[in-house]
Amino acid sequence: MRKWCRWLLVAALAMPVSSAIAQTPKAGKTYVLKAAHMFDGKSSTLSTPGLVVVTDGKIAGVGPKATIPAGAETIDLGEATLLPGFIDAHTHLTMMYSDDWKQSALDVLQKPIAEQALDASVNARVTLMAGFTTVRDVGSSNYMDVGLRNAIRDGIVPGPRMLVTVHALGSTGGHCDHEGGFRQGLFGRESDPLDGVINGPDQARYAVRLDHKYGADMIKVCATGGVLSLTDDVDTPQLTQAELDAIVDEAHALRRKTAAHAHGNEGAKRAILAGIDSIEHGSFIQDETLDLMKQRGTYLVPTLIAGESLGEKIDKGMYLPPAIIAKTRAALSARSQMFQHALAKGVKIGFGTDAAVYKHGRNAEEFHLMVDLGMKPIDALRSAALSDAELLGLQDKIGMLDAGKLADIVAVPGDPVENIRQTEKVFFVMKEGVIYRNDRSAPQH
Repeated sequence: MRKWCRWLLVAALAMPVSSAIAQTPKAGKTYVLKAAHMFDGKSSTLSTPGLVVVTDGKIAGVGPKATIPAGAETIDLGEATLLPGFIDAHTHLTMMYSDDWKQSALDVLQKPIAEQALDASVNARVTLMAGFTTVRDVGSSNYMDVGLRNAIRDGIVPGPRMLVTVHALGSTGGHCDHEGGFRQGLFGRESDPLDGVINGPDQARYAVRLDHKYGADMIKVCATGGVLSLTDDVDTPQLTQAELDAIVDEAHALRRKTAAHAHGNEGAKRAILAGIDSIEHGSFIQDETLDLMKQRGTYLVPTLIAGESLGEKIDKGMYLPPAIIAKTRAALSARSQMFQHALAKGVKIGFGTDAAVYKHGRNAEEFHLMVDLGMKPIDALRSAALSDAELLGLQDKIGMLDAGKLADIVAVPGDPVENIRQTEKVFFVMKEGVIYRNDRSAPQH
């Protein structure tokens, strides 16, 4: 009997859990959302007025000519702009931000995993309330990202729809080897493919298969050193061309998109040649590599606010290890010109922030940083809408206010094209037809 029960439990646990868009909204509910303006996620201008009809968690109609069903609940948001729920293509919801670098490092070692998971659920809620209804979470540990994704999907905790990586993949001693900087033997064994640490193409394929086996929606690699890792230079390549070729080939064969952490030019170039879908950060990428990205349709996800947050810490005299301070300053000095060159060359640019490097909930500040460096406000808005939806492969479901799409809708005061920082003042959040936030007005019938 005990063996039979054990097999029953295994069968139950084996039920599909990897869908990132499976939350079921309340049936039968119809809303009419009204506002002065609307951005549909794809156009080059706002439309006036804004009107969206939502039925059973999906958008049923858009604009003044949309049919309004009898008995619909009307919510008039006034002098505001309706937009598609924001998408952030680079987050770490299961990691905590702290002003205290040393305590932050200790927390990961001292806090029970259950406590870390509870912390992550708070991060998820804060992110959703800031208007981000979908995120790509690109690095976690102990399968907390999988658990958080599933809990959000099943309505247990509020949060954005998550696409998760399980483990980011990198080389021994590289940016994704989280044992780097600690004494040998402290963790009992060397990290291996089960931890996301690989050496050679065969291990690279094996690590992708492990991530896929345990619930990954996408595959993330660390192609270069990083700012916050202690044992590498920020711009050094850390995976060979053969290793990157194996990772991307295996991921794409499993129908999983790929992303590469890459500050340095050489590592980024190798990842692009391997067929990577997006380059994250890209601080030191040179013009010829940007040209290659343009030719191949590779996205740049610049995560400007991450560097900005670290720069703020340095300016305030908060403690960071000297090596991290030096790497931060080097990356900050290069990233602005890189972004402007990518913009001028027409490289596809997605919206991503590296949440956890800064305080969760500040995600929307990325908009003004992009605009400050020359991006048109409407293009910045599009980067967190249709552009990111295409990057994630979810353009048939999210990223636009269009009939048939999931009803992920946010509202901000005024006109965000006139003042992009209005995106930091989200006061209404709907995800799949469920209202999670409405600070403005009472429903009308």
